[in-house]
Amino acid sequence: MSTPKTPRGDASSIASQDAHRNDTAPCAKRRSLLTAAAALPLFTVWSQPARAAEFNYKLATGQSLDQPINARLKQATDRIREASSGRLDIRFFPASQLGSDTDLLTQVRSGGVEFLNISGSVLSTVVPLAAITNVGFTYSDYQQVWSSVDGDLGKLVRAQIDKSGFVSVSKAGDNSFRQISSASKPIKTPADLQGYRIRVPVSPMFTSLFKALGANPTSINFNELYTALQTKLVDGQENGLVAIEAGKLYEVQKYISQTNHIWDPFWLLGNRRAYASLPDDLKKIVQREFDRAAVEQRADVEQLNTSLKEQLSKKGIVFDTANREAFRKALTDAGFYKEWRDKFGAAPWAALEAVVGKMA
Repeated sequence: MSTPKTPRGDASSIASQDAHRNDTAPCAKRRSLLTAAAALPLFTVWSQPARAAEFNYKLATGQSLDQPINARLKQATDRIREASSGRLDIRFFPASQLGSDTDLLTQVRSGGVEFLNISGSVLSTVVPLAAITNVGFTYSDYQQVWSSVDGDLGKLVRAQIDKSGFVSVSKAGDNSFRQISSASKPIKTPADLQGYRIRVPVSPMFTSLFKALGANPTSINFNELYTALQTKLVDGQENGLVAIEAGKLYEVQKYISQTNHIWDPFWLLGNRRAYASLPDDLKKIVQREFDRAAVEQRADVEQLNTSLKEQLSKKGIVFDTANREAFRKALTDAGFYKEWRDKFGAAPWAALEAVVGKMA
């Protein structure tokens, strides 16, 4: 087997970012989607405006240049500069150039960085309600996802973000649905997970989910995952298709079960003081362009997931569809939904169930 390249982390935990930090060159399809980001020379990313700006801000992400979110955010910063006639210059620092996710959260709070794109699962370490979109086997499709995060549940999460010292700047982006992969067998029902050694990121929600399903979840950093699968330290793992392809996990896995067991958003955070200092006309430009970036990125990810399934199939991966209702029933019987309903509270849970149906 080929030697894996060392990725750059795991987007669903404090320690690392699975789907978003890797050194693997993007495939041809991804390049066609993400030319705006991947083709950027570094001097373009860091270039200064031709005229002095009234406001010089920074936007940081933990996602590598070949991710759709970076292409769209870079386009947004360019449009903001143009629409503001150079008054607001937002310099773009992707791929953890300014630090890890936890470092960046601290920097946004202190004002060292004015804007940050971050996954909901990582944000939940400081805004616990952000984990509500990670509840297992909740969303069945993107229609439910966007009805939820663009609706009442999204408003509740944004309110908690605003109470935590940040500002929620725009619509949520798509950090993708996660699937279960295996080297030995497809995972179609909860019975297939009994005693199953599965790698998960460092997250209470992820650990709770797989324990409730009878598996043995093990937290392993993404940069150690390929070796852990290769040496059979774990039997399988769970991630989005982007991470599976980028990390070459298809070389040490045979099956991918389309479970869609967890969906994770991207939230664009702002420093409260810096954002408040912008005049109203600039705030409108910022909100408009970052909202546009989020909507366009959502479409990019849907298209990318379709193309990656085709590419992974050609590499020998066998895709199966899981019995979601069986997984939901197992989680209900294990008290999983009741436990998290009690943690999140009645109002957020009701907002979630209004879209996806009753879970507990």
